[in-house]
Amino acid sequence: MLEVKAANEMNDTVVWAKRDAAVKWCEHASGYTATYGGKPWQYLLIPHDKIAENISLEGLAGRFGK
Repeated sequence: MLEVKAANEMNDTVVWAKRDAAVKWCEHASGYTATYGGKPWQYLLIPHDKIAENISLEGLAGRFGK
């Protein structure tokens, strides 16, 4: 699950509360999908100014994944 936020909103307490809820959701979804061999879920909160054409999804996951 990817969420892009304006760079100036990255320290907002509401953004972090939503991030925490999304991480928990991904943990529950991953637990469920593991019961039938599905793929795990991961949450990424990405500042808008860190996205560029030359950066892969794997690169973003490595940098911003939890």
